[in-house]
Amino acid sequence: MNDWKKVFIIIWTGQLFSTLSSAVVGYAVVFWLSVQTGSAEVLAFTTMATLGPQLIFGLFTGVLIDRWDRKTTMITADLFIAVCSIVLAVLFYFGKAELGYIYLILALRSIGAAFHVPAMQASIPLLAPESKLMRISGINQVIHSISTIAGPALAALFITVLNMSYVLMFDVLGAVMACGALMLVKIPNPPKKEDAQAPHLFREMKEGLKEVYGKPGLLWLFIYTLAVMFFLMPVAVLFPLMTLNHFSGNTYMMSIVEIAWGLGMLAGGLLMGIQKLKVNRIILINLMYLIIGFTFAGSGVLSVNSFWIFVALTFICGISGAIYSGAFTVVIQTTVDAAALGRVFSIYGSVTMLPSMIGLLQTGLIADRIGITNTFIISGVAIMLIGIISFYTPSVNEMKKKQVVAN
Repeated sequence: MNDWKKVFIIIWTGQLFSTLSSAVVGYAVVFWLSVQTGSAEVLAFTTMATLGPQLIFGLFTGVLIDRWDRKTTMITADLFIAVCSIVLAVLFYFGKAELGYIYLILALRSIGAAFHVPAMQASIPLLAPESKLMRISGINQVIHSISTIAGPALAALFITVLNMSYVLMFDVLGAVMACGALMLVKIPNPPKKEDAQAPHLFREMKEGLKEVYGKPGLLWLFIYTLAVMFFLMPVAVLFPLMTLNHFSGNTYMMSIVEIAWGLGMLAGGLLMGIQKLKVNRIILINLMYLIIGFTFAGSGVLSVNSFWIFVALTFICGISGAIYSGAFTVVIQTTVDAAALGRVFSIYGSVTMLPSMIGLLQTGLIADRIGITNTFIISGVAIMLIGIISFYTPSVNEMKKKQVVAN
């Protein structure tokens, strides 16, 4: 077995436990808040607390990631997230877990993720051959999918039989296992340039931005992703309430929807990880926009008795989301210089969250004024239009020549 394969097996083992435990905790908090409040605004603010710090800190964490040892950065971030979970567990144990405290702890956890996620994504091209990046991305999606499948089911079970303080401790256990796995492997850092200038935060941020706007095709892909996220995130937050209100569901039915999404992500990840997709990566990204938009719009026109069709559409959406995410990640990894990948991934994470936050601010208003089903329809149609426009953008079409086939 090649050395890079051994390294990834160890990393993936740790990440599986870490991702699964985080998923259980994440879904448990959402389910708990859904049952306790039944409020779209509370779910929106919860998501904003989870994403907001990544938006703000992500603008400069990439600069630090590209300077620091990436392995140490990931371990420190995991441990910080574990400490946050311990604090929230203590608050639940003593009955002090008010909404404000929950938002604050979720925001602090988000800061840790703002370092860990881009550090991991930026390390992958340094560990494996370029020809294997799409398959590695697929396996990463499989790990995420397993967590998405098992997470909601375990969360629904745990919040029924356990106090939330004990549920949160699963996240601590997962973080410890992930750190242990990272300690067993060597993760290289990109080589330093001989003519490198003295460290300067804003200059290095500008260099990271230049890696994007200096490549017109990549810039337009970023712009279209921003637009998609603006319409996608408010709908993503409304899935639990769609199940509860439109389909008169319960916690069990909410978990079924999340499991369907996870199974779709698993199927999409397996397609990338096992089967060679003989389709250009840029075409894949645009096609996935169309399919995701169709599943949203289709869900919005369903009758109250069509819950299982909603589950099927969610499954298809999960497949599309996995393939889109994998293809977009590899496009960045193969287009951007390795020494700037930390900055580009952190900037990507931040800028895609900005329209998400704007959309989330309107979630409560949208759900109350427009209606949940109409929100699904409008967002779905908008995402499909973005996919069509992307197909006819010259610089994006030019970029297709450099992303010949998704391996």
